[in-house]
Amino acid sequence: MASARQVLCLCALLCVPRVRCEPIRYSVAEEGESGSVVANVAEDAGLTPAQLSARRARIASADGRQHFRLERATGRLVLAERLDREEMCGRSLTCTLAFELLLENPLQFFRVEVAVEDVNDHSPVFPEERVTLQIPERGDPGSRFPVEAAQDLDVGSNSIQAYTIAPENEYFTVSFKHTRKKFIELVLEKPLDREEQPELLFSLIATDGGSPPRSGTAQIHIVVLDANDNAPTFSQDVYVGQVLESAPAGSVVLRVVATDPDVGLNGEISYRFSQSVGENQLPFTIDTMSGEIRVTKPLDFETTQKYELSVQATDGGGLSGMCNAVVEVMDVNDNAPELVISSFSSPLPENTEPGTVVAVFAVRDRDSGVNGEISCGLEDQLSFSLRPAYKNYYELVTMSTLDREETAQYLVVITAADAGSPPLTTTQTFTVDISDVNDNAPVFNQTSYTMYVRENNIPGVLVGAVNAVDSDAGPNAKVTYSLRPVHPTERDPCSCISVNSENGHVFVLRPLDYEQVRQLEVLVSATDAGSPPLSTNVTIRLLVVDENDNAPLVLHPAQDSSPPSSELVPASAEVGDLVTKVVAVDADSGQNSWLSFHLLRATDPGLFAVGSQNGEVRLRRPVTERDAVKQKLEVLVRDNGRPPLSATAALNVLLLNGLSQEHLPQQELAVQDEDSSLTIYLIVSLVFVSLLFLTSVAAFVACKVCKRKELKGGHVLYGTGNLQSSLAAGAASGTLPHAYCYEINLTTGSGNSEFKFLKPILPSVPPQHCGTGRGVADTEDFPPVQNSMGDAALDISGTPSVGHFNGLPFN
Repeated sequence: MASARQVLCLCALLCVPRVRCEPIRYSVAEEGESGSVVANVAEDAGLTPAQLSARRARIASADGRQHFRLERATGRLVLAERLDREEMCGRSLTCTLAFELLLENPLQFFRVEVAVEDVNDHSPVFPEERVTLQIPERGDPGSRFPVEAAQDLDVGSNSIQAYTIAPENEYFTVSFKHTRKKFIELVLEKPLDREEQPELLFSLIATDGGSPPRSGTAQIHIVVLDANDNAPTFSQDVYVGQVLESAPAGSVVLRVVATDPDVGLNGEISYRFSQSVGENQLPFTIDTMSGEIRVTKPLDFETTQKYELSVQATDGGGLSGMCNAVVEVMDVNDNAPELVISSFSSPLPENTEPGTVVAVFAVRDRDSGVNGEISCGLEDQLSFSLRPAYKNYYELVTMSTLDREETAQYLVVITAADAGSPPLTTTQTFTVDISDVNDNAPVFNQTSYTMYVRENNIPGVLVGAVNAVDSDAGPNAKVTYSLRPVHPTERDPCSCISVNSENGHVFVLRPLDYEQVRQLEVLVSATDAGSPPLSTNVTIRLLVVDENDNAPLVLHPAQDSSPPSSELVPASAEVGDLVTKVVAVDADSGQNSWLSFHLLRATDPGLFAVGSQNGEVRLRRPVTERDAVKQKLEVLVRDNGRPPLSATAALNVLLLNGLSQEHLPQQELAVQDEDSSLTIYLIVSLVFVSLLFLTSVAAFVACKVCKRKELKGGHVLYGTGNLQSSLAAGAASGTLPHAYCYEINLTTGSGNSEFKFLKPILPSVPPQHCGTGRGVADTEDFPPVQNSMGDAALDISGTPSVGHFNGLPFN
């Protein structure tokens, strides 16, 4: 906190105009004791001690260290700690401590600078206490021998001022100058004589200029060396050695020998390589004592076959002799053959002709002689071969036709081997990719497709999908689907079926009517995107599954006659006698056309029974006098569809229970009078119905033929006009509940289908049942039913007996 307060005060000082521009300067000697008075700063600042206390005077320094202390009571500046000039300023010639005298109220400051004066408190010190110099005899006078100078931490006059030798001798003097050199020199004044004095010992004294002066001493030991009169001599001028390039480190290559007739140190010889050789870069080293040259690094014949070395032999006196050493490197089969690829073509089209050059490469071996002889070969490859080109160049060529669908990529492995012992080999793998050519047409996963759709389908319903794959790749394998005419003479395919060009989904675009169209055949073509494109066709057979969309139609009795005809039942009729028969048909097929008959309501429900399978109305009991003469019956005709559809037939029955014609109502008499004419009418009706049936069959066949021609001519299967009229007619006749018209457009060649949300409807084919004929239901498929009055209907399984049809008996 005190440090932060001092920094804030100092910042405040910098922002206030100074009262005094010139600093107050003092000087103090280092090593002064704490509490020593430096000066009276209040007096020099023109202040009184009272003012110092009143204005809260204090000392502030930039580095935060308090070397001085202010006594407010006396105004004196005293030392706060012992000062060490060498610690604070090192060997700088000047050492000044600056701080500010701060008066807070009002704010005022005085800059104070205190110069710390050096005191001779350090003695000179030599780096080494004992220095040994070897000087040969017969040295020239004036020779100089450097010695490291002494160091003194003091500066100025307190630093080193002189060097002397004690005791003085006639051989050496000391040379000293006040320069930046860090050494002094011993000067040889007289040649040395080893035989007279083999060594000298004296002191070198360094003295500073302090008062009193301080000094430092180093012992100088002079060893006089014997004079070297003979230089070393080698036994040969040139030494030659051979070494294998595979020689391990430490192997001796050769040995050089030199001799020196001198004795002692002058006769001791040391060997080394000449500095000009670059010893650090050589793969050899020489033993300094024995002269043996050894291998230090791996040798490479392919890089350097010969090394020429200069060897220097030096005796102890510094004289030397030179010789040359030649080292020959012998080749070893240590380099495998190399393959240098000049050109390489990949991928190759699969229709590439045999003999096409795939790659050109060169082989080489850095070894020499037999070790450099190379042979090349292929490994287990029948589609490619090697062919020599020029010198050491080879060509990789195709040998047979290529088929990408069989092999899309070839790994061609080429092996190059030299003739060394043991031989070295190199393998090079060429990855040859085979690019696709559009030589395969799409193939469907089925030879033909059968799809089902229920009649009255939703427009655009998905009924299935075709799938074709192309063994080619890339654009050549992209398959698109389209419709084609089934017969070449047709211009356009059926417009009620569409296929998605991308995924082969098949849609039925318009509602179909089983009663008009039972099945359709279209041709789907799968075409790839190659150039030229290839295509394959497949036939789709679309089967329309019947829906229960037609209610039964009652043929007899006619429901639109006015007045309705009546059936006559004599009083003598027995139980089970046939009264009449309800005849109905259903335009649907299968179980949707199986009809059952039920008595819905009657004047006397217990008097009559209706055969559930054949629609025969028979007596359940004998006719009595209590029975009403006029009986009304309503028969329900229902098919077996899901849900079932039904129609009703109204019947009138007259009971002749012993009543004469005069007792009959006038209307009944009129009916009896007309019995003869009714028979004629019945015959005419039967003929008319037969003609109507034949006409309908002929019209149906003609309509089918016309519609097929319209399909071949590119016409729409269901137009708005004929569809509305057909539906209206069907609704009127009971075959269709309502009339609807659909108009849907779908582009078969579009890239994206408009019916992606649809799912395929796979209708189940209704099982085939054997019945008594269309419009008549099998008795085994229907249980006995209850009529509207709660009585059980008769289950008639036998052949009906004689009945009446408008009063006429029939079988």
